[in-house]
Amino acid sequence: MSAPLVEARALSKRFDVSAAWLERVLAGKPRQVVHAVDGVSFGIERGRTLALVGESGCGKSTVARLLVGLLAPSSGSVHFDGEDATRRFAAGNARALRRRLQMIFQDPYASLNPRWSVHDIVAEPLIEHGLEREPAALRERVAQLLASVKLAAADASKFPHQFSGGQRQRISIARALATAPEFLVCDEPTSALDVSVQAQVLNLMKDLQRERGLTYLFISHNLAVVRHVSDEVGVMYLGRIVELAPKRELFATPRHPYTRMLLDAIPDIAMSGRSRTPVQGEVPNPLAPPGGCSFHPRCPHARARCREERPALLEIGGIRVACHAVEEGRI
Repeated sequence: MSAPLVEARALSKRFDVSAAWLERVLAGKPRQVVHAVDGVSFGIERGRTLALVGESGCGKSTVARLLVGLLAPSSGSVHFDGEDATRRFAAGNARALRRRLQMIFQDPYASLNPRWSVHDIVAEPLIEHGLEREPAALRERVAQLLASVKLAAADASKFPHQFSGGQRQRISIARALATAPEFLVCDEPTSALDVSVQAQVLNLMKDLQRERGLTYLFISHNLAVVRHVSDEVGVMYLGRIVELAPKRELFATPRHPYTRMLLDAIPDIAMSGRSRTPVQGEVPNPLAPPGGCSFHPRCPHARARCREERPALLEIGGIRVACHAVEEGRI
């Protein structure tokens, strides 16, 4: 295996969600901290796609923002092409680094400035990074970027409200490609789109990956989408990765009970008749997570050790999984 292009090392992010100081003093309340991301580690090889999946609120989007420097980690670090990106972001001299990594946001209706034309939106990264400033060259480069996402050069004079959701997301992709990045963080880029449009955008992203050798972190809660785009899948629960495996192995033989529950929630179109375990219970309050394994209140295989000791992410049979039951051979 080659060295990863992007690597997260024990990445953690805590948010202080305490009430105002005076209110806490009067009510005698302690400070409250949410561990949105708790010791997440993974690597993504150049030209490959890692998908992060999990229920809403598990920390997927926070991981995305940590990787591109929109948030500073509470602890841990992000390494890009062997360099400590976290230190560069903190020092404020990451301009060259930011050209090499970009982000596609979830909602194409909110991530584009409605007062700007498509030309201004796509040209902004080129101007900001000093890649192109001459008006004629800018128009030509914007036209090339729009063509790469299957839009016409004439669309550059239009405004976001004149496009459908799928077309707006194509504009977002063109903007992200403007600086010729090597790594794209895709934060649920198709969740706001119709199913038929989702397929078009996903196929476009796969084509761009093949043509440009792009590396993706793809965040989604749609397992059908993940199966289509990913090479490796990380399953998150309450801020931690509980299973990390190649796509084929994870979908064929899921190990962690939470992964099994997620896969069992997919409708069985083939009507195979296999036994299925419905998803049980609800995600615990992140302000007061359960002790030990955070999944144990919902797990059918939980025992005393699960309630007392938090499992480490161990490599078992070529798959990394954080589960006492799997470690002990009970499932």
